[in-house]
Amino acid sequence: MTIRETVAYVVRQASDAIEDGQAVELHFVSISVMGATPEESEQDRDRLRELIDAWLTEDFGEEIPDGVTVETAIVGQDQYLFSPDDYANVLLEYASNHDLGRVVMDPEYNPEGTIPLLAPIESRLRASDIDVEQAPVEREARQPALSRAATLPRYFAIFAISFGFYLSIGSLVLFDLITGAITAGLVSLLLTPVAFRRTPSFGRALRQLVRMPLYTVYLLWEIAKANVTMAYVILHPSLPIDPKMVELRAALWGDVPITTLANSITLTPGTLSVTVSQRTFLVHSLTGSSRDDLSAGGLERAVRFVFYGRSGARIPSPRERGDYADDVDATDAGTTEPETEVQTDD
Repeated sequence: MTIRETVAYVVRQASDAIEDGQAVELHFVSISVMGATPEESEQDRDRLRELIDAWLTEDFGEEIPDGVTVETAIVGQDQYLFSPDDYANVLLEYASNHDLGRVVMDPEYNPEGTIPLLAPIESRLRASDIDVEQAPVEREARQPALSRAATLPRYFAIFAISFGFYLSIGSLVLFDLITGAITAGLVSLLLTPVAFRRTPSFGRALRQLVRMPLYTVYLLWEIAKANVTMAYVILHPSLPIDPKMVELRAALWGDVPITTLANSITLTPGTLSVTVSQRTFLVHSLTGSSRDDLSAGGLERAVRFVFYGRSGARIPSPRERGDYADDVDATDAGTTEPETEVQTDD
């Protein structure tokens, strides 16, 4: 409701400017949901544009006036956004790139959906030279966190996971069924607002669950091969090691895929994930063969298969994409941001 009222307020301001003979440029911008793939962000942008076009046509009259330019955008897709400053900087970058001098915020806008970030984001924006205001909507700007942040599918997902785990370590007797349901209900009430950034897709989750055993077998095979290689290196009289820090920019989006790859690299002998910044991994490698495996992208491709499907496995290697660098200084890691365009739909 507040988004709709914010658009209506902006239209009133634009109409006043048009009457004064001014040209108006309107940009409706939302920050990407953390973990969204490029395809999902593109779909979000299309849905946003469709909605904005309908609202503007309704508010302006039969059609949008000739003096009004309208743009819609989803920003921050390729960045790991953590603090309010991160979110504000994304908006400021967009405003700078498009020479915009004014930001109107929806008073209930919250990119995280759980932790209130609007006030610190506005504070950071006001520290710049851009004008910032909240739209004066007619309803309360705050709602209880539970009702605002989570929808029924999210509650159900947490309940099902908690209930299933409870029964997996118990039994199917009536007492465990009752206590498990009570426990799962409490867990879903407490954790749902912070567990999901996006409403879960049960079909996608099921496909990922089916693919995970295949990935587990592949990972165990890679660990076994790396163990043999490390045993040879350790037992060799000349100890042929060549330790280096390397940088890998993974073609992955979202906390779970990135965490899966980071842990898989660490579990494989000869490589250790030191830090992860956005999608850039700083990895300590012990031998040249371990670096060859990293640059070939076998683990990354397998993780992409689990989370994005077969199309996710058909991508160039990190070295072919230009997303791999040998012998990186740890103090300089994460400073380069090469562009990566890959297909990520299921």
